[in-house]
This record gives sequence, C-alpha cells and structure tokens, in this order.
Amino acid sequence: MLKSSDVNDILQKLGEIYPEPRTELNFKTPFELLIATILSAQTTDRQVNGITRTLFAKFSTPGDFSRLSVKQLEEEIKSCGLYKNKAKNIIETSRILSERYDSEVPSVFEDLVSLPGVGRKTANVVLANAFGRDVMAVDTHVFRVSNRLGLVSAPSPEKTEEELMKIIPEGLRNKAHHWLIFHGRNVCRAKKPKCTECNLRQYCRHYNEFFK
Repeated sequence: MLKSSDVNDILQKLGEIYPEPRTELNFKTPFELLIATILSAQTTDRQVNGITRTLFAKFSTPGDFSRLSVKQLEEEIKSCGLYKNKAKNIIETSRILSERYDSEVPSVFEDLVSLPGVGRKTANVVLANAFGRDVMAVDTHVFRVSNRLGLVSAPSPEKTEEELMKIIPEGLRNKAHHWLIFHGRNVCRAKKPKCTECNLRQYCRHYNEFFK
C-alpha cells in the first residue's frame, strides 16, 4: 500500500490534470440522473447522452416512464447494451418511485439499492451528483486504476470502495471518483495503458512491476 503522503500527491496531481471533474452524463433532475446511470452500464456516457437527449424530451418523470410498456421503452433505448433488462428495471423502478416515494428519488442509500437495476455504484453516483453526498462510487475505471496504482489492493468493487473511503479525505471523494474515471479513460486504459506517458508512474505499483 502507498504511504499517505503518496496518496496525497496522487490526488493533488489528478486534480491538476483534471481540474473541473463532473459526471459526463447529462441530467436536469435526480430522476434523470438515476435513469441515465442505469442506462450507462456497459455503455459509454456519450451513447447514453445520445439516447436521453430524445428520451427525456418525451418522458421526464416516474409517472411518464411507469405508463410505458416494456416494448415501448425498449424501442427508445435499444441502442445501448442490455436494453431489455434496463427497460424492465426502469419501468419497475419508476412505478415504485411513483407509488412509494411520491415520485421523488430517495436520498438514502438503502432505499436506492432496493430499486430494480440500482446497485452500489449507481446509488453512490446519484447520491454524490444529485445530492452532494461525500461518497465513493466505484465503477470499472475506478476499480482498475485504484488497484493498478496501489491506492488499494482489493478483490472487488465493494472492497475497493471500502478501502478508498478510508484513505481519501472527506470532501474529495466525489472529485476523486471522477479523477480516477477520467484517468482510466484517457491514460490507464484496460487495454494498452499509456504507462510511459502517465504523470503518476513514479507512484504506480503496476508501472514499477512491469516497466522497471
């Protein structure tokens, strides 16, 4: 594991490289963010934004979505991965929000993960970006980059989240989530990472194992 001073240096450098981190999903309300995040599984944010640009112009509330048939919603979102399961989950989640939560997205983690299609990552993305909570959402990029760097040594996204919550200072976790995502997309890619170009290579466990 890295020393706390190294962790602080990494966070500082990431902040310099990606100075204005925010989700790249387009949304106007917590509900729109929830739907966009559900759609984003195994799909790029750019692809989701292309879908929601049209989708949210037609349907923008839980009531709107709960009145759709699964087939109708499938037609609207079929250009994204796993669209059949996503359509079913979105309609059921919209129905629950309409009936149990007065059409509002809950701001409690346990309530969010009880919704169909909403796991830990999706719940934390919504809590961080819609409600300003100091949580750590772990997607495939965050999991890969934080383990490669040596910020954590964790076998699962859930364990990665637990370890990152311990080492990333309060108030920086939402930014760190985006920093790690951007670094994973731009430099620390799943295939052919740009290790020799990386500004973090002096700290990186992966670089030191394979390039030194």
